[in-house]
Amino acid sequence: MAQGPPITADKPIMLGAGSFTARTLTEIRNTERGSFTYVPVMMSYLTSSNSAIGIDIPYLNYDIENGVSGSALADIKITGKYQFFRKDATGKTFRVVAKTVQTLPTGEELDLMDLSMGKYAGYYGIVAGYETLKYGISNEVGYNAMPDGTMDEFRYKLGFGLPLLKPQYPNKQLNLFFEYISSWLVERDWYQLLYAQGIQYARKATTFELSVQVPLVSDFEAGRNLRYSLFFGGRFTF
Repeated sequence: MAQGPPITADKPIMLGAGSFTARTLTEIRNTERGSFTYVPVMMSYLTSSNSAIGIDIPYLNYDIENGVSGSALADIKITGKYQFFRKDATGKTFRVVAKTVQTLPTGEELDLMDLSMGKYAGYYGIVAGYETLKYGISNEVGYNAMPDGTMDEFRYKLGFGLPLLKPQYPNKQLNLFFEYISSWLVERDWYQLLYAQGIQYARKATTFELSVQVPLVSDFEAGRNLRYSLFFGGRFTF
């Protein structure tokens, strides 16, 4: 492995069939509309060497300017992935995965993108990744459909991983991540391009990560634009 999984993006590589990964990735999101702290508890299981399922159970604290504030359960998400293409070579690999995320309307109707919409949504996409001992590249393209809302989204993610340490065993990694997210809300005709700079430390089965995300382009409705997001958390595989 050149580096661990991306922080704000996704990766098609699945290792250790039959293993579980517990993860949390807290997001502190500051927008023109208010401040939000999103704390998910995520559990994923590799059902085989080419398939995985997962569930995210998130807690949300929100403070909307000139509005409401409080704490509540956010929208629960169920994820499924299936790897249908794999090509390995010495010191490198290329893999492609089909991915779906089913968002359940368990959160309050706060109109918070990816956090708490209180409406069902189904995401369907493709994740492709190329990884060598010197670097990694991940891509994801997909569509998030919300039948009873106006948050239908066309999404593209691009990430680059740069390991700072040589591959070693037992596993010890220090990685930099450069991640982009392009998001077009089709029905509202809103668009944003985000950039996240992250750092990750991995030791054996434990990973710690930190990332700062800022908008490069933000063409949302006035009062709804992102100022920045701070991500921090970790994961443990067993």
